[in-house]
Amino acid sequence: MEIFEKMLSKYSMATTADVTNATRELMQEIALAGLYRGGFFENAAFYGGTCLRIFHGLDRFSEDLDFSLLSSNPNFSLNPYFKSIETEFNALGIAIEIKEKLKSNKTNIESAFLKQTLPIYSLNLPNNKNIKIKIEVDTNPPLGFSTENKLLLQPFSFFIKTFSLPDLFAGKMHALLFRNWKNRIKGRDWFDFEWYVRNGIELNLSHFAQRAFQSKHIDSNELSIHEFIEKLKTRIESVDFKLVKSDIVNFIKNKENIEIWSKEYFLQITNYLKFTNP
Repeated sequence: MEIFEKMLSKYSMATTADVTNATRELMQEIALAGLYRGGFFENAAFYGGTCLRIFHGLDRFSEDLDFSLLSSNPNFSLNPYFKSIETEFNALGIAIEIKEKLKSNKTNIESAFLKQTLPIYSLNLPNNKNIKIKIEVDTNPPLGFSTENKLLLQPFSFFIKTFSLPDLFAGKMHALLFRNWKNRIKGRDWFDFEWYVRNGIELNLSHFAQRAFQSKHIDSNELSIHEFIEKLKTRIESVDFKLVKSDIVNFIKNKENIEIWSKEYFLQITNYLKFTNP
């Protein structure tokens, strides 16, 4: 438990939400360590908001662990990696359960849920007994992405295979434009979009097009910058940014930073987009 407490000491925990976010993030890192021990990253790469948070300093917390296989494998299962994940948590004195999600329909996504089952530590704030982390793996990934090895120092030093930043950006923009959440708006997509642009990250338009073509949102695996910008502007015009801000508020520290968010603001941001293959 000393290792976990040392890991926890780097966080500010003034509120119950702070405790929840810090605990979840440390559990994510321990799960990554377990996956590494099990050889998972020989076949898969890490991407998504949690990858951006842990390895690139994204200033918001994230809930899920998202991965992509390096090549298509319709028979892939997460189950063989459960033991190494459980072993890593047990070594730190943390009780969890992890179960594969049973699918009612055939999809390219394999999912599992990891759940804390007992309190980890005692604070003057409520303990988190049921933090749940969703693990998802794309078993039929779109082509055209590149990877790199990133170092994580805790709970021990190890390398994780991740998407490169331009390909992370492409994946995020695919989610922002085409994510099907019915009436729910995912403010985290817009927060990440702003982060990429603010940090001058180039977007791999070719990989975005591969993703959009595979998901049947465009008719060809090629897309011009002009076509992409037009799709993005149409999406911005359709969004209620009051709902966007309400979704992100519990995952960030500096809430005043999103006061400027509006349709006009994000339309202006499109002028600052950069691309790897213009």
